[in-house]
Amino acid sequence: MSISQDKVVSFHYRLKEEGGEIFEDSHDGSPVLYLHGHNSMLPGLEEALEGKAAGDSFEVTLDPDKGYGRRQEGAVQRVPKKHLLTKGKITPGQVVQINTEHGAQEAVVIKVGLKNVDIDANHPLAGKTLVFAVEVLEVRDATAEELSHGHAHGEGGHQH
Repeated sequence: MSISQDKVVSFHYRLKEEGGEIFEDSHDGSPVLYLHGHNSMLPGLEEALEGKAAGDSFEVTLDPDKGYGRRQEGAVQRVPKKHLLTKGKITPGQVVQINTEHGAQEAVVIKVGLKNVDIDANHPLAGKTLVFAVEVLEVRDATAEELSHGHAHGEGGHQH
């Protein structure tokens, strides 16, 4: 069965910046689980997965337009600390999760104040060319519930 619209896909990946070292590896935990064709995956990665099948391994290089987008200058914002989902000591350079009206968003801390933090609202990987080494583990039809919810359920997918 090949990957196409409304298939649930399970895969492992290793991620590095072009010419750099691996900095993220899903093999250390559960595989990624997603519903294909529902905008829950990086556009370039979903494109590369289209038509692949269980057992396929491949590498794909994504420029910023197919990955996390280009860096936006002037994306510095001051955010009250109470909006941070990341708890504990916050330090400049740290990647934190911020609660926004669109859900959790990652940002990089620039400066820490008493009640506020200044953050760079660009995704930490914005502007970077990324290389994914992907290993497709499983492809199956989505259940009616997964289709109605618009995401995959199960280990590595969205839990309720």
